[in-house]
This record gives sequence, structure tokens and C-alpha cells, in this order.
Amino acid sequence: MPTPKFKPSQEVLSGDTADVYFVRTIDILRKEKLNPVATMEVFSSRAGILCGIEEVKALLDEALPEGNREVWALDEGDNMAVKEVVLRITAHYQSYGVYETAIVGILAHGSGWATAARECVDAAGGIPLISFGARHVHPAVAGVMDYAAVVGGCAGCSSINGARLAGVEASGTMPHALIIVVGDTVKATMLFDRHMPPEVPRVSLVDTFMDEDEESLRVAGALRDKLQSVRLDTPSELGGVTVELVRKVRARLDSAGFQHVEIIVSGGVNPERIKHFLEKGAPVDGFGVGSYISGARPIDFTADLHEIEGKPIAKRGRIPGITPNPRLKRIL
Repeated sequence: MPTPKFKPSQEVLSGDTADVYFVRTIDILRKEKLNPVATMEVFSSRAGILCGIEEVKALLDEALPEGNREVWALDEGDNMAVKEVVLRITAHYQSYGVYETAIVGILAHGSGWATAARECVDAAGGIPLISFGARHVHPAVAGVMDYAAVVGGCAGCSSINGARLAGVEASGTMPHALIIVVGDTVKATMLFDRHMPPEVPRVSLVDTFMDEDEESLRVAGALRDKLQSVRLDTPSELGGVTVELVRKVRARLDSAGFQHVEIIVSGGVNPERIKHFLEKGAPVDGFGVGSYISGARPIDFTADLHEIEGKPIAKRGRIPGITPNPRLKRIL
């Protein structure tokens, strides 16, 4: 995956997103002319997939003065253990102290999303997953959520910004809205085929007006070899997507000579449902995962000062001095 291009916002750089006590602390230190070289270490509260380091690096690259900084970290996407140090910063404290809130917040949400994505990916056992969760989060974080999903192992994501950050093409089929406005699934799919560039996969949503197997046959008959996949997104009011439904659609497509058409399942997908489909032998070729990833619980991170001017120090309950972790690599 290409190195993503993050740029910290003015709100973050100005300190407006920080806990106010850090802003007040920097104000006091400036007035007292206290600006020691300090080492801060960041560790996680639980195991998971680390995500957010690239965004943190972009922030620190702007904040820390060149020639007087040292930053070590695990790689983006690395597995991390409980309480493992994932980031170590050594620089004059005033240059980064106000960003502690942003640093641990970036890592908390990114790692939570990436870890949830990895749980789904592991459950799928090689079947590709697409992150469809952008609609479940604030648009300000939709891109980084989708980026984290890709870091966690998703093959793609639906938001344009997330795909740009992750260095992949945005993935998507068609919404029910297009089909409802046009008035017919086949017509909508034909219009999609007419107007979308050839590199965009032809994937039809087949649960809007008729039974999924009937819609699949109608669409496959119209697009023939152009049709790559059908997506099943049956609402909960009709029982959702079931193993039996997937089998029925597969059988109807195969019997009509459309063995090349794949089946994508979406709607309430989580690791348990993925395992259920696979254990029952449902012929699923891909999953769209939304709220399980986007609604993942953040992983709490803690930042502690461990050295001041080279002297080991720590709050009570923590061990003073640098915490050894040979897995860390210098990033700045």
C-alpha cells in the first residue's frame, strides 16, 4: 500500500482540538522559559492492529523542529500487544506537548477501526471485503475510517477520500436510490453500464423490486459477460441475506450459464455472520462490511513522559526511563 498523504488541519496545529490543560501547560512553560528535551512514550490498552502512525508522523513532521527531534514507532498495520510502546518522541517538550490529545486520539480511532477490519478479514479466510461504513460516521473522519479499514486488510473502501489515502480505487456498486429513480433494476444497471468508464466493475444491486434470484437472472441476461457481480442487501424486514438465499441465487445463475457472475453479501455483516456463511458453505465471493468497522470501539492509548533532559522519570506506578522495544523503527 502506498504511503498515504496526510496533512494536519489548522484546528489540530493551532491546538484547538487539544485538551485545554495542555494548552495552559504550554502557556505556563513559555512564560517560565522552561522547555526541556523530553521523551514521551505512547502505549495501547489492548492488543490490536496499529493504525494512525502515518497521520501522527505528518503532524510531528510539521510540529517538531528539524535537527532536534527523534521519533520511533511501529509500522502502520503492525500487530501490537497490550501496553506495548508503539511510539516514542524525543524533542523539546513545548514543540509537541499540546498535541498529546491529537496523537492518542488519532491512534485510538484508527487502531480500533483497523482491528475490527482485521477481525472480519480473518473470519473471511481470503474472501475479499469492502468497507461500506462511511455513512455511519461524521464526514470529517469518513476518509480516515476507510483508510484504517484498508490498513486492517479490507480490499477496498467506498469513500473517495479513504481510497485516496489508502492508494486504492474507490469501490462501490449502485444504491437503491438509482434503481428506484429509474424504476427498474435492469434499466438502472444498463444505464450504469452505458455511462460508467469500462474500468468500473459492473456490479448490480438485485433486491429492490423483485426476488433476488429473479433480479439476478434478469440483470445477467441483459449484461451477459459484462456483469461481474450481483450484490445482495436484503432488508431485515424480509429476513436479511441468508445462506439459503445465497445458495438459491448461485444455483439460478449457474443453471442459466452465468457461472462467472459473483455474489457479494452486505447488510449487517460482522465476523460471526461471515463465519456462519462460510461454515454453512454459502457460495459468497465478497462481503461489504459497514457498521462493524465504523462503529468499532476505539483502543485507548496512554502517553507518558519517561525522560527529562536525559534523566529517567515517570509518574507513580510506571517505570522511569526508556521502555525497551526492539520493534520500534526511527521515522523522524
